[in-house]
This record gives sequence, C-alpha cells and structure tokens, in this order.
Amino acid sequence: MDIAGVSTALSNVSLQSKVGTAVLAKALDTEEELGHGLVDMIDSAAMERSVNPNVGSNFDMLV
Repeated sequence: MDIAGVSTALSNVSLQSKVGTAVLAKALDTEEELGHGLVDMIDSAAMERSVNPNVGSNFDMLV
C-alpha cells in the first residue's frame, strides 16, 4: 500500500468537499437575497394597487 498516495487522495477529497460546501453556501446566500428582492417587488406592487386600484386590471391583446 502506498500510504502517501492514500493520504494525498484523502486530502484532495476533503478539499473538494469543503470547496463544494462553500460554493453551495454562496449560492444559497445569493438565492436568499433574490428571494428578498422578489418579496420587496411584490410588496411595492401591492402598494401601487392600493393607491391606484385600476392600474393593471385590464389587458388588451391583439393576435
């Protein structure tokens, strides 16, 4: 058995696991920020509808 090779391989697997976890954590943070932005947009649209209820209630479409 090659102890040095096994040790290096285990170290690489550990590093890859840590990097993967860090990337997933960053992606989760980004998605959370996007979700908050979406909620803010929905809230601002609700505010516009409460002030001007007729905006967006009609949709004209020509085909």
